[in-house]
Amino acid sequence: MPVRVRDAEICSAFYPVRADAARAVIAYSGLDVTEVLPGKAVCVLMFVDYRDGDLDTYHEFGMAFLVRPPGSTGASGLADLKQAGVFIHWLPVDQSFTLEAGRTLWGFPKELAHIDLRLGSPYKRCVLRKDGRLVLDMLIKPGAPMPGAAAMTPLDAYTHRDGVTRRVPWSVVRARGARIRPGGALIRLGNHPIAKELSELGLPKRAMFSTTISRAAMTFGAARET
Repeated sequence: MPVRVRDAEICSAFYPVRADAARAVIAYSGLDVTEVLPGKAVCVLMFVDYRDGDLDTYHEFGMAFLVRPPGSTGASGLADLKQAGVFIHWLPVDQSFTLEAGRTLWGFPKELAHIDLRLGSPYKRCVLRKDGRLVLDMLIKPGAPMPGAAAMTPLDAYTHRDGVTRRVPWSVVRARGARIRPGGALIRLGNHPIAKELSELGLPKRAMFSTTISRAAMTFGAARET
């Protein structure tokens, strides 16, 4: 530790969803979502091409929620975002080595899936299938450059496995080609149970905003039980 990723491309979209539904989805973790607006939580959908790192090369998709740190007693709201962490609810990958490492080292909810990433054009696309069923087809259009995004504030990621919730220190130590835009994402849901779960969250057609990073370097620290 830390495990290092030397080069990855990251695409993500942030969606406002029903806070009550999001709480129900992650109730097993013992964590609470951050309400950015009354009754609204944030669901993050992301796909990553890991091109060089300690866990080799692989593709990954993530479904996560912004959450309040354990023991937090402050009121939720936009100001609470500064302290928010991210709870990883579902994390399919396409290689078995990173699946076993992610589960064992950090408790990440990794599963094997077919992840088709198409990153060579201006539009970034992810087609995700699990057990032969379409989960989603997601398209992100990069936006305007993000000044000052060469390094980003460290963020706590949270996982839950085998009845234990863990905190994982995570940091983007270098971010080249970072871009952001309002909206910027299109998504088509399939017939997989995760697609149904996303639909029941009240996932809107328009994202709050989307981001892309063409060259990112990251570190993942040792997991600690919360």
